Amino acid sequence: MKKTVLLLAMLSGVYTGVHSEIKLPAVISDNMVLQQQSDVRLWGTARPDSKVTVTPSWDSKAYSITAGKDGDWSVNVATPQAGGPYSVTISDGDALTINNVMIGEVWVCSGQSNMDMRMSGRYGDPVLESMDAIITSTNPDIRMFTVGAKMTGEPLDDCSGKWEEASPATVPEFSATAYFFARKLNEALHIPVGIIHTSYGGSRVEAWMSGEAVAPYRDMPEVQNACILYNGMMNPIVGYGIRGFLWYQGEANMDYPDLYTRLFPAMVKDYRNRWGVGEFPFLYAQIAPFNYNKGEGKGKNSAYLREAQVMCLDSIPNSGMICLIDAGYPNTIHPMDKKTVGNRFAYLAVGKVYGNDGLLVSGPLFKSTETSGNEMTVHFDNVGKGLTTMRQPLDGFEVAGEDKVFHPAKARFGKDMQTIIVSSPEVTAPVAVRYAFKDYVKGCLYNQAGLPASSFRSDNW
Repeated sequence: MKKTVLLLAMLSGVYTGVHSEIKLPAVISDNMVLQQQSDVRLWGTARPDSKVTVTPSWDSKAYSITAGKDGDWSVNVATPQAGGPYSVTISDGDALTINNVMIGEVWVCSGQSNMDMRMSGRYGDPVLESMDAIITSTNPDIRMFTVGAKMTGEPLDDCSGKWEEASPATVPEFSATAYFFARKLNEALHIPVGIIHTSYGGSRVEAWMSGEAVAPYRDMPEVQNACILYNGMMNPIVGYGIRGFLWYQGEANMDYPDLYTRLFPAMVKDYRNRWGVGEFPFLYAQIAPFNYNKGEGKGKNSAYLREAQVMCLDSIPNSGMICLIDAGYPNTIHPMDKKTVGNRFAYLAVGKVYGNDGLLVSGPLFKSTETSGNEMTVHFDNVGKGLTTMRQPLDGFEVAGEDKVFHPAKARFGKDMQTIIVSSPEVTAPVAVRYAFKDYVKGCLYNQAGLPASSFRSDNW
């Protein structure tokens, strides 16, 4: 009778003395991309107290670890220069093999609906040039893992999703911004690029913060749905080997720009602490203009949130921002041109992260003003060879006097094309200047690299 029970248990897979108990999170699976020239973390569960051996095919070195009493194990594995495909074998006596593994550059892409917007479009909003991009997308060196949507009050250890190679069959459901970024980065570096895409439409920054990071702010009435997306869609991938992070979010926090300058840096600091690999590059998109129809009071005009995002450049080390002041639409919060977004992210990454420091990869940022009579001269950083309008009219400027009333201003370039000189017949003694400081505008000011200047104000009224 005992022999019969034992035989049935073996046939059903219950008998753990025969079958491997290795379990891996979804993100560690076939087709994955691992960060090159790094000690990447691999983890999972096994039988409690069992010996787990991890052997990658690129060097056949065996990495051994003893699982804990709860079965959890984690080991750091050294990766070579970009290449592949490889395999990784994990064994606790019986082997499990992860196949078609590439070594390259890995980026996490997160945010709200503009990052989540797929190549096939979203909510009636199409993606420009999507068909051309999709039909030419076959490339085993570009891969994406899309984290399944999940809100939860407690941190999860795993998520749904799978690694997929870029092809006409898969790319329609890839994040458009993330795909265009990966495609341009792959073209520039000629190595595999892996994207872990985890985003959720309409999400606020505090939803992506861990319980510990948001704790100082949790009781504030402006803070809503704290942690629920971090728990379900970020915690399961924390610790996966990455080069950096792309972030495209802010629309949902538009009404509280001052608070955003505290929450956003706190989130980034917490992520870096949890990944434990130093201050990895954190690149983010400034939200594009859109007619929110919420008036011009402070905290209502989305230019204040764009200003808050500029301010975060100083409070987040090793960060960078792309400006989209020229890419918005008055009647949709989801701009169609995601290729421009992805490409600008790639320009920024190539310039800041991959050793091309001589490239001008950011648009002009307001620096200072000086006044002479009825004119103000505006100075900028990130000008390069000079300012330009790309053959458009130079407009969108306003000036105000001591009465704090702004009037449309005439603007012209300084002789060196490094400055803008503004004036208004309505303002005899200007003290403040603003540019494109509206909900919806079409930016017209660029540097010679074709990158737009952010909206700005010199006042703090």
